[in-house]
Amino acid sequence: MPLRRALQVLLALVVVLTGAVGTGTGTALAEEGPAQTDRQLLFYNHAYGVLDRETADAIEHSAYLREFANFQVRTTTGAGGQTWTGRYLMGRETYLELFGVGDLPGEDGTLGAAGMGVSTERAGDLGAVIARLREQGIAEPIEFRQTRDFGDGVPVPWFDAVFTTDQYDAFGPWAMEYRPEYFADPRSNTEPAAHPADVGRERYLPDGYRDHLMRDVASVRIAVTEGDLADTVPLLRAGGFSVRDVPGGGVVARGGGTTIRLDAVARDQAGLRQVEFSLNEAVPYRHEERIGRSTLTVGPGARAVWRFGT
Repeated sequence: MPLRRALQVLLALVVVLTGAVGTGTGTALAEEGPAQTDRQLLFYNHAYGVLDRETADAIEHSAYLREFANFQVRTTTGAGGQTWTGRYLMGRETYLELFGVGDLPGEDGTLGAAGMGVSTERAGDLGAVIARLREQGIAEPIEFRQTRDFGDGVPVPWFDAVFTTDQYDAFGPWAMEYRPEYFADPRSNTEPAAHPADVGRERYLPDGYRDHLMRDVASVRIAVTEGDLADTVPLLRAGGFSVRDVPGGGVVARGGGTTIRLDAVARDQAGLRQVEFSLNEAVPYRHEERIGRSTLTVGPGARAVWRFGT
């Protein structure tokens, strides 16, 4: 879900009321400091990308995607009354959110804009993430609470989020932790806690994935600017991901079951490039599904790869 627009609206209000906003800026690339070696605090939750209109419309109306995944087209109302309509592929613990050009306001709705949420599994771990960010030199991580309106006009606390900065070119990552109020609301359709501190992804997502091939997001590859990459690496390190440089510019982050690759590019080349899915079962065939300007290749085996802009 695109948090940056709501965050900017909130920060603009703070500027009007107080005349000052404290922000943190991540400047360290992967080689600047050791990787986190203690407990993993953050895990890939979901990523989103803004695609060309032809591809977004083809995704929305694809009969194949409705067979392949727990697929939804849904409009959500968040903090400050912000609304967005996304196309969702929901897995067991992870998901993918897709938009078309113009679906989001301003620069958030331009071709190649993208974002990613990484979340905690245990209540209280977001505080430890913030402490780790400060140890890396992010003096003032930006904290934000997202809400959700289920249609009655009463916002329900949804999750707490943390950013390294409020400035970005095209890619906005954030850390997040689901709120107990959200789990307690019966309209959220979430599962009971597996343990007292459970705020995990599997509890949050529905079990509809069981009736489809797609199980989870195994890897995601996104092209981002060097500035956005520099602001993202501290967040990944604070979450406990193992981050390493890759030839040609960019990083690969591993940890928690999903591989994240970020390629450093110019702004006009930025955007969601590839998503790999794990499947609920191996398939003996290879199937290619052309969806707008993208290609989803399923099998053979228990993997599927979706390439965008091809």
